[in-house]
Amino acid sequence: MKLKRYLPPLIMWSIFEMIAVTLWLVLDNLFYLFNFSYIGTAIAAGLVLYQQKKKYARNVVQFAVGMYMLVYLGILCRENMQIEGFWYYLFLGVFEAATIHYAVAKIFGPLIFGCGWCGYACWTAMVLDLLPFKEPAAPRRRWGMIRYFVFAASLIFVILLFALQIPHKEDIMWWSFILGNILYYTVGIVLAYRCKDNRAFCKCICPITVFLKPASYFSLFRIRVEKEKCIGCGKCEKVCPMNVEVPHNSRRKKHATECILCMKCVEECPQNALRL
Repeated sequence: MKLKRYLPPLIMWSIFEMIAVTLWLVLDNLFYLFNFSYIGTAIAAGLVLYQQKKKYARNVVQFAVGMYMLVYLGILCRENMQIEGFWYYLFLGVFEAATIHYAVAKIFGPLIFGCGWCGYACWTAMVLDLLPFKEPAAPRRRWGMIRYFVFAASLIFVILLFALQIPHKEDIMWWSFILGNILYYTVGIVLAYRCKDNRAFCKCICPITVFLKPASYFSLFRIRVEKEKCIGCGKCEKVCPMNVEVPHNSRRKKHATECILCMKCVEECPQNALRL
């Protein structure tokens, strides 16, 4: 029974290891073996820490993966890992860097782990989750359409770079990554205090959810409830940072495609009625 508890981290590690080995062999680039092995190991280690009831298990994973992608890949290796970088490399016809990252983490990956990226690897959320409004203290704002404008703006920005034949595109993309992250952090922190909700940015502004939400509907990993144990106390929904209608198994439940697998609902349930 104890070994069964560690099945999710083992499965997650195995998935990332298969991706790592496949990309290494297909692209003949050892970097991908290191890259995805590191990310998979970090996530699996965090899940093990969670099983051992370590309080900051998820934060450890967030910083292990988030700082690696922000500092090492983004700043030191000068790769734009934001959505503009995805469009840029896609237009160049290069299946490397941001295109692989998006394919694995944000386009096909959510079919397996839903919006788990947002809960365990996002370098924006790793900072926002440290703010004081861990449980939404006010009703969710109806500003979700903003994400689509940001999504479109990122695409238009890259289209104009190519259409206008702007020189030094790589330098521009690197600076857009730096300035974009500063803007994201600023807006995210302001929104958190304005809405009394650490994840207000994720719910309203973040363009990545345009990719994540459709695939997350079919996610293999999701929180399920044992209805015979549930007493309808509502504690799980109160602590959910994404306002998910937790105690229902339907994939159509409210905000189901935004679950970040943070496991707060599982921890809070007095009847142990929830499980991954």
